Amino acid sequence: MRITEHPILGESNKGRLVTFYFDGKPIEGYEAEPIAAALRAAGVMVHRHTQKGNSPRGIFCAIGRCTDCVMVVDGKPNVRTCVTPLTEGMTVQTQDGVSAKQ
Repeated sequence: MRITEHPILGESNKGRLVTFYFDGKPIEGYEAEPIAAALRAAGVMVHRHTQKGNSPRGIFCAIGRCTDCVMVVDGKPNVRTCVTPLTEGMTVQTQDGVSAKQ
């Protein structure tokens, strides 16, 4: 299921199909769409786990206000994937907790 209209970013204009890497596995998505949209279209619902209780988290607000969709993107923790555009070759990793480092 692909998100076609984002409440903040508006209607999705599909860019070219690109490959990115989620937890080491290649996945395809459309360039410039939110990372979270590409992950959801690929069936990925869990973006991070909480430090306390190891509970799974994924897209919640989808407008960049919460931290449920944060992931490690190209080595940087706490990237809000719901508002970060996808680029070719990007590496995206499931995050544990919310890191103090940014």
